[in-house]
Amino acid sequence: MSNKFEIAVFNGDGIGPEIMEPTVDVLKSLADRSGAYSFGFNYADAGAAHYAQTGESLPAKSLQTARDADAILLSAMGLPSVRYPDGTEISPQIEIRKELDLFAGVRPVRITPSSRTPLKLDGGQTVDFVLIRESTEGLFHTQGCGEVHDDYAQETLQITRKTSEKLFKFAFNLANHRKNSGQGRGHVTCVDKANVFRSFAFFRSIFDEEAAKHSELTSDHAYVDATALWMVEKPWSFDVMVTENMFGDILSDLGAGLMGGLGMAPSADIGESNAVFQPCHGTAPDIAGQGVANPFAMILSAAMMLDWLGTNNDIPEMVADGLALRDAVDSVIAAGTQVTRDLGGTLGTKAAAQAVLETMVSPE
Repeated sequence: MSNKFEIAVFNGDGIGPEIMEPTVDVLKSLADRSGAYSFGFNYADAGAAHYAQTGESLPAKSLQTARDADAILLSAMGLPSVRYPDGTEISPQIEIRKELDLFAGVRPVRITPSSRTPLKLDGGQTVDFVLIRESTEGLFHTQGCGEVHDDYAQETLQITRKTSEKLFKFAFNLANHRKNSGQGRGHVTCVDKANVFRSFAFFRSIFDEEAAKHSELTSDHAYVDATALWMVEKPWSFDVMVTENMFGDILSDLGAGLMGGLGMAPSADIGESNAVFQPCHGTAPDIAGQGVANPFAMILSAAMMLDWLGTNNDIPEMVADGLALRDAVDSVIAAGTQVTRDLGGTLGTKAAAQAVLETMVSPE
């Protein structure tokens, strides 16, 4: 079959392998049922546990497997008890972003009727926006090599024109795609701190240059502190937001909180040639090995992968399966009877994933 895609699989740490296994099983089942595409899964070593055993967090062979893949599925990575000599956490996922130039971190925020949101949406508003986080520079630029002295420490925030131009082009293209598919209104918000930092004034100026090329869309700016407020007060007002690395790191967790927690938050880090799909949550070592972890963020990340591969390769069946998989997760959560204990249910990880697959095959 010409539509066969090689997927690099990083099982990760803690609960990572437990949520990855049923996700891969779901993807295999969907591909078998469709017949329009198929997968090859290539497993690669990386993470804190691997570092503890070998002294390597991301072997060169594993990085090459990721580079050669059509897409990358990456589960949660890192363990609080395993750190580099400088005290920082093992985070090969960040190394992969930088090595493969995955500049656009895509963090969808959707609040459906089934969401366990802390918000009170009295007006019945629909919350469906996408936060795009630049993922290779910003305040993460000097990760692992910042200066530490007896009396002070410093890191360097870097904004480059090359990366920012690609980032903003991606953001406006996504807004246009969402508008054409009926998901959004075609609006992009640049989130920065241009009133204080010259680097963000530069960031904003490049955004405005790209905005001028898209007369079919609208755009505006918002300071990051105000954005955090508005994400709580009026999250329905956003469509596509684009921001710097550290700001995006913080705001994406806020977005996950609006959806009811990190267990429901998928993500993608996308470049020009490669893309990683992974849940936003951590490795939860306190429940690792018990088979009770919530697999839904991992499954939703796989749904994003299906959409990305299907869109880029003009395979409508993949796009449809990605949407159906997302909707099936929504349906299972809405029913509330076949979910894991963090969502008020009693099912284990594999059973919850199976409930999603069965909902797709035989929707109620």
